[in-house]
Parts: sequence; C-alpha cells; structure tokens
Amino acid sequence: MNMNDLIFGADGKIRSGWRFAIFVLAIVLAGLFFGTAAIALLSAISVSTQPGTAVFLFVNGLVSLAVVLIVGWLCGKYLEGLPYSALGASPEGHWARNLIIGLIAGGLTFALGAGIGILAGGLSFSINPVGLGSIAATLLLSLAIFASAAAFEEALFRGYILQTFARSGLAWPAIFATSIIFGAVHLGNPGANWISSANTAIAGIWFGVAYLKTRDLWLPFGLHLAWNWTQGSIFGVEVSGLTEIVKHPVLRETDLGPAWLTGGDYGIEGGIVTTAALIISTAAIWFIPLEKDGAQNSEFRV
Repeated sequence: MNMNDLIFGADGKIRSGWRFAIFVLAIVLAGLFFGTAAIALLSAISVSTQPGTAVFLFVNGLVSLAVVLIVGWLCGKYLEGLPYSALGASPEGHWARNLIIGLIAGGLTFALGAGIGILAGGLSFSINPVGLGSIAATLLLSLAIFASAAAFEEALFRGYILQTFARSGLAWPAIFATSIIFGAVHLGNPGANWISSANTAIAGIWFGVAYLKTRDLWLPFGLHLAWNWTQGSIFGVEVSGLTEIVKHPVLRETDLGPAWLTGGDYGIEGGIVTTAALIISTAAIWFIPLEKDGAQNSEFRV
C-alpha cells in the first residue's frame, strides 16, 4: 500500500481515520480560541466566569456546541462534499417529531429507573417544601443549562465523529468507541465508580442507537436533555454526581441503598437500576418504527 492509499480511500476521499483526526485537532484549537474569547467577554461585562456557576455552564455549553457544529460542517463540506444538513442538527424533516419522542422517552426512562429503585426499597421521594417560585426558577434555569450541555455532548459524540465513520461502514464500532470515551470523560465526576462508568457508556449506546434510527441528532438530544432534567430538576437526584446545578427540585430523594443498586453519592446513574432502565429503553427505541430523513443518509452504511 502506497502513501496515497493510506490517506485516500477507493472513493477518492480522505479516509475516516484522518477525517476524525482533523476534526479533533480543529475543535481543540477552535475551542481554545473561542472559549478564551468568551471568558474575556464575560469578564469585560463583569459576569462571573467561575467554573460551576449557572452562567459559566450555560455559556460554556453554547460556545462548545457552536464550535463542534461549525467544525463538523466545515469538515463535512471540505473533506466529504456534504451540506450542513448532513450533521442532522437542522430544524427540518421530522426533527420536531424526533425531539418530542426523545423528550418523552428520556423522561419515562428515568422514571422507570427510579420506579425500579422504589420497588426494590432503595429509593423514596417526597415533595420539596420550598416555595413554588423557587422551584419554577430552578426548573427554567436548569432546563437551559441541561439543554446547552446535552446539545454539545450529542453534537460531539453523535455528530461528525460518529457520522464520518458510519459513512465508511463503521457505524457500530464508532458507537461503541464513542460510548467508551463518553463514559471515560465522566470518571472525574464526584462519586464515580465502575458501575457509573458502565452506565454512562451504555447511555452512549442508547444515544447512538437513537441516532441510527433517525439519522439526526434531535432524538438523542431529546433523550439526553429529558433524562438529565427529569433526574435533577424533577426527582432531585444527583446528575452524574453533580448537585450544584439544581438548587430547588420538585422532589427530594432519600437514598436507602445499597449503593450498587441506587448509585449512592453519584445518583442513580451509578446503580444497576439505571443499567436496567437504559437496556430496556435502548431495545424499545431500536424496535420502534421511525422514518428516516433523506438529507442525513448520504453514503451512510451501518
């Protein structure tokens, strides 16, 4: 095999591995530039840039999302000759249907996991006694934060990286690889353990299957957003070990353990109740008949 064959495939396009490398390098460089610019702008208008604050989390999610979408579009355009719509992030086709299905399924999947925990005697929930105004404000603020974070993570892990490998017939290896990375990036969260890492990887497969079903990012985005928002803002459970985002949830959780069942300090994402819920939901999504949109199907092979 000569050098040309190492770089280009039989179709004359740069091979998927090189496309992946170019994409990653580009988002790192663009992320550093635009992230620094965003922090400088916030500082200039006297807005706190302390990591973990609501403003920081929201802006960080939006800037990161913009970087990933723009770089993904440019890579698709110049490396594969594809339009922006190939990313599956455009409001066209069945996007609204897929988003609504994702939001409903994501909320129900979390409720299923919580229900298993309740039936097993490991979880209980009670109404949060704080005022309705505080709860309403938390619901809206946390929705914005979770939406920006979920949109960014889906655009990154189920966007160009997954899609460019899928166009080379490597959809399933890409889903498993990106899911393992998705689980690994959460290892530093408070209370993380091997069950939480496995569950996060399974969640990556859940989102990947959702992408395969529709060839757009709206269904996995809806699943991701609804899972996190229902978990933290409705049920009052830690979201991947984090508690700072949601101040006044609708319910308060009492974790009776054991930790392997309910997740302990990490929240139920660290327990096998989530393992069961995600597997059931992934199977349900795989067998639900959903029509795919055409723009994202160009040269796509599973």
